[in-house]
Amino acid sequence: MKRFRIHSLLTCVLFFACGGSTKADEGMYPISELGNVNLKAAGILLSAQDIFNPADVGLVNAIVNVGGCTGSFVSSDGLILTNHHCAFGYLQAASTVEHDYLTAGFFARSLEEEIPARGGSVRITESYRDVSRDVLSAVSDTMSPGERTRAIAARSRKIVADAEKERPGTRAEVAEMFPGKSYVLFLYTYLRDLRIVYAPPRSIGEFGGETDNWVWPRHTGDFSFLRAYVGPDGSPAAYSRANVPYHPEKFLKVQPKGVGPEDPVFVLGYPGRTYRHRTSHYLDYEQKIRMPYVAALYDWEIAAMEDAGRKDRSVALKLDARIKRLANTSKNYWGKLQGLERLDLVQTRRAQEARLQEFIDADPGRKELFGSLLNEIAAVYEAAAHTAGTEAALDQLGSGSILVSSASFVLSSARERAKPDLQRAPDYSDRNYERTKDRLFLSLQNYDHAIERRFLTELLQRAARLYPDHRVPELELFLQGGDREQAARSLADTAVRRSLMADSATVRRLLADPPDSATIHRDPVLRLVNALEPAYSRLREAREQREGELTRLFGRYVEVKMLFDGKKFIPDANGTLRMTYGKIRGYAPADAVYYNPITTLRGVVEKTTGQEPFTSPRELLELYRKKDFGRFASPELRSVPVALLYNLDTTGGNSGSPLLNGRGELVGVNFDRAYEATINDFAWSEAYSRSIAVDIRYVLWVTEKIGGATRILKEMGL
Repeated sequence: MKRFRIHSLLTCVLFFACGGSTKADEGMYPISELGNVNLKAAGILLSAQDIFNPADVGLVNAIVNVGGCTGSFVSSDGLILTNHHCAFGYLQAASTVEHDYLTAGFFARSLEEEIPARGGSVRITESYRDVSRDVLSAVSDTMSPGERTRAIAARSRKIVADAEKERPGTRAEVAEMFPGKSYVLFLYTYLRDLRIVYAPPRSIGEFGGETDNWVWPRHTGDFSFLRAYVGPDGSPAAYSRANVPYHPEKFLKVQPKGVGPEDPVFVLGYPGRTYRHRTSHYLDYEQKIRMPYVAALYDWEIAAMEDAGRKDRSVALKLDARIKRLANTSKNYWGKLQGLERLDLVQTRRAQEARLQEFIDADPGRKELFGSLLNEIAAVYEAAAHTAGTEAALDQLGSGSILVSSASFVLSSARERAKPDLQRAPDYSDRNYERTKDRLFLSLQNYDHAIERRFLTELLQRAARLYPDHRVPELELFLQGGDREQAARSLADTAVRRSLMADSATVRRLLADPPDSATIHRDPVLRLVNALEPAYSRLREAREQREGELTRLFGRYVEVKMLFDGKKFIPDANGTLRMTYGKIRGYAPADAVYYNPITTLRGVVEKTTGQEPFTSPRELLELYRKKDFGRFASPELRSVPVALLYNLDTTGGNSGSPLLNGRGELVGVNFDRAYEATINDFAWSEAYSRSIAVDIRYVLWVTEKIGGATRILKEMGL
């Protein structure tokens, strides 16, 4: 494999300005900006080149993206350490009632016993370069916002295609760093053969369940080991028994002595999305409209699935990963809503914007360029609020129903695959199509008739309850009659009884030989989705128009905001490689309350009730009774440390990120934030922004004492 190289270093584009260092407490720093960070002052005993070296190997060569999470290589044979919740879907797909790896855990005693992580892949950043000028050459001032969005997307697809043709075997992606201003082309190596090596029992990996999710103190052993494989010639390849372990250019050294309070630490990873450079109008829309609707609907869906799973473990196995995904989002949204209210963030942002408007109005030149900017942004969100109910009905129908999702894919495939490759929607392009199909068939594997009937009925009835001027005209044809909700119930019942869109063989056949009008008419879900296509087309066009308008407006907003503040901005997280740093540190979430930053095995035992989600393996309780902590006990705590709290700036996507000490040694695995820190995506504060890792000493203790997986420890040099 080739070493990590930079085709063209970014200099000023990410910050819009050059020179000087930026305050290091808040920030998910793009890896190109490490030279602007005072690492020594942060207690990091490494140079920027030790972490990232364009001409050689650095720590970042050990950091990987694993299915939307982060992981790190911890051996020369492609062993990856990440979170249990990141491997959860792989464990579910491999589990049966007879071999329930989710509940019991899994350990492969040899390479031959390692089992495929179905649908999994590993992405390794190889290089990046600024393509802002190239992307923006596709737009002109005469374009409408929708045309601008489509032009940027088309140009980005062409850049990606050219890059992948130039570098066969790599995957490319154009990432927007600042709206309408800066774009970066990233090149990645994709490893498509990922296997499960060791996962602890669910009672350890998910200890505390949703009760403790987004909560401190925490006692969850949220870790798992995977392994990346390649073909015998060392090139990326699909799963094959002939494949061999991947040999990374860099892997992390584990520090079994761990860390203590106020020790410096840092994280490297792939944080998802943050929205700190958005206006009060965006925050208001999120607080009043989108997040409450989604969180409440997900809570209803979770309750329905948990009820079904309690009666039958085979049903629960189908639904577990879906429940976990929705529950994580729901609790995150409720936490953000609480944070928005507690911080009065919308009003705070409005006050800042009032001062910004005064600054704009004070200068004729600024007023001419930016005078109406905030009002224009407000108008976009006012229009979005008016159509929010219709959009939510269509969105949730497409994502909440497996039948509708399957039928949509069949019909969209027929439509999109008939186009030239560069004109197709991303999921249907040649480079993505097989992976998109794999995701669909994994969802069909987890299909349950009773849950589908409940979900589809609820989603159709929600659409039926919309105010008349918000209803979907195409859906109204299916809801005729006196009782609209009864009509919705009947439609859902017919769909579940008669549709073949949950049958994998039928779906595969229709993907190979697209359905004709007679086939569409015979299947009630195909007929429904086909009838709704004009509504979804209008929705896509409206969103392209909105995205184009907001891209233009937010680009100008950041520009004038930088003039007003007189400082550089760190770009919002966007799934690309970042670094954040700070210290192991507790906090005070409420009056007269202070949380220490390290929990121990004692807390696991004290929380254990024998009832879900606070159960613990018998072996763990017995080892604690004997005080058998082995070499992984903390002398100061006289127990095995379990979880760590620190003031780093993280968000979704940082799950599985390695927590590193000042020497770059692995001391933990990031997996969560404190409840008060769910607001991180909108605003960061030293007072409440805290992230959580499982302590490496607990990872090693569980792996050795509970899993008996000594071969893993030996492989890591222990």
